[in-house]
Amino acid sequence: MRKRIFKGATYIILALGITALSWSLKDDTTTITQNTKDSTGKVSVITKPVSATEAFDTYISEIYTTAKLDVSGLDFDVFRKAVTGYFNFRTSGLVSSDKQIISIADFNRPSTMKRLWIVDLASKKLLFNTLVAHGQGSGDNLATGFSNTSESHQSSLGFYITSNTYHGKHGLSLRLNGMDEGFNTNALNRAVVVHGAEYVSSDFIKQHGRLGRSYGCPAVPVELTPAIINTIKDKTTLFISGPATVKYASSYLDEASAVSHFGAGQQMLAGS
Repeated sequence: MRKRIFKGATYIILALGITALSWSLKDDTTTITQNTKDSTGKVSVITKPVSATEAFDTYISEIYTTAKLDVSGLDFDVFRKAVTGYFNFRTSGLVSSDKQIISIADFNRPSTMKRLWIVDLASKKLLFNTLVAHGQGSGDNLATGFSNTSESHQSSLGFYITSNTYHGKHGLSLRLNGMDEGFNTNALNRAVVVHGAEYVSSDFIKQHGRLGRSYGCPAVPVELTPAIINTIKDKTTLFISGPATVKYASSYLDEASAVSHFGAGQQMLAGS
């Protein structure tokens, strides 16, 4: 794989407990410097060369572990795809520079499981992990069909950028701009939005064996709706993933592109 060259400053990226990681990219080499303390408090400094891709891998893995996304059940590969898309949006200036937040809905999981994660990449924290509904046309407990077509009542896979809020028949709601041509670009026309619904609850699951279903919207629990919407509104990334058996492709999953701009992106994430 061709290495990308990042010239200039050292980017401080991770501060996890007693471990601090930084890297600098000069000429054709990338180095990661790790400062660690042993049980006696002695500090050791280890510097090793890595590729830009390895540095990107380290960044993703550290957030995944620190935010305990593994414990919450988020699939690592799904998380990696969401972060890749986020960096490609960030490079294009399509998402907010003030919020380093990504939302992930994994419709490969049944509706009875918590399958929505909202992660703050800057603080490496899991902000929400909760239930989310899929469209009634997509399936019962499991979503197996997806569409970009009006009146299909199916969910749409892919990347979205959140927009503005409004008050509609479901109360406070959040508009979504679908970014993947052929998969979700009709979201605005279909009124596919984030909203609260009474059928997204553990009580509904107990009565029916699954969540209720929407007309294609990623509906969330009513009691969490204001907090979720106010957290992710105004140009943050939402990624809806589905079963591997369902065809999906996106230009925003170009990892080489994400890695090539990773250094500059991390400088912004670190607030430097």
